[in-house]
Amino acid sequence: MTVEATLETGTLLRVTGLKKYFPVRRGVFRRIVGWVKAVDDVDMFIPEGETLGLVGESGCGKTTTGRTILRLIEPTAGEVLFRSQRLGRVVDVTKVGKKELKLLRREMQIIFQDPYSSLNPRMTVGDIVGEPLIVHRVARGKEKEERVKELLEAVGLKPEHMRRYPHEFSGGQRQRIGVARALALDPQLIVCDEPVSALDVSIQAQVLNLLEDLQEQFHLTYLFIAHDLSVVKHISDRVAVMYLGKIVELAETEELFTHPLHPYTEALLSAVPVPDPDYEAERIILQGDVPSPVNPPSGCYFHPRCPYAQSICSEQPPQFRDLGGEHFVSCHRASELSLRGVKMR
Repeated sequence: MTVEATLETGTLLRVTGLKKYFPVRRGVFRRIVGWVKAVDDVDMFIPEGETLGLVGESGCGKTTTGRTILRLIEPTAGEVLFRSQRLGRVVDVTKVGKKELKLLRREMQIIFQDPYSSLNPRMTVGDIVGEPLIVHRVARGKEKEERVKELLEAVGLKPEHMRRYPHEFSGGQRQRIGVARALALDPQLIVCDEPVSALDVSIQAQVLNLLEDLQEQFHLTYLFIAHDLSVVKHISDRVAVMYLGKIVELAETEELFTHPLHPYTEALLSAVPVPDPDYEAERIILQGDVPSPVNPPSGCYFHPRCPYAQSICSEQPPQFRDLGGEHFVSCHRASELSLRGVKMR
């Protein structure tokens, strides 16, 4: 079977069995005594032009997943199939050489979380946004300057801003600069790594609306990483829920928010505040702490905190399976339990 046959028509990215383990070293000789399983057997896919939201608690492996997909971090194992327009075929990002990877960089970009530390304070905005054009030999001189002006206008900034430095801008403006830099090479896929979490609420809405407008204008596909479920519901077509390095549920946004099939998803949704003084939500409090990714529990990673756990949950890891309508869940009892179905208003 060829690589081309493994990626369905209309799908831009498919991740299968993705793993990223970091070594734990101790002693004088720095011997490896264990592994941090930051990303542990992740499966997901993103159709062209859609937004997949990736949510979960802090430290669950969301950012590592995004960076491993882009190969900013080398994966331990797994397959990342990407439909490349520049290469004219489907490629496995984890296996391409340096020459092909550089071409893929033009099609796969990232917006970083912190607009303060992700911009070089010694470079002007024009140099920051224009640097990808020089590195990939797309434009130089006057042509580069005109392209930078176009990008700044596209994200709501003025052409004269290209002469200024990052410290002269607000947080929202800095994030717009980061968006412009990500757009410089006309990418197909952009990994948005919590792009609004460091911004004020009023500015968050502006940046989210900007991302939606740019998606329509430039036909972009997003992997949107966040921990704010309200933000994810607003921008995502589908949502994947991550726990301790694994995807435990994936479904269309409305389906997941109205009919969660995994106990962890149910607990997350119960914690979302609802702007209605007459609405009384039943808050689900999970018992215990998140296990260590160095020594995760046997069987289902969530079973020590799950109110529905049975003996099989501690003995066998559940399969990530489709329960109908492309609603995927990793839970032994998902099909038999009638979960409460937390609804957001």
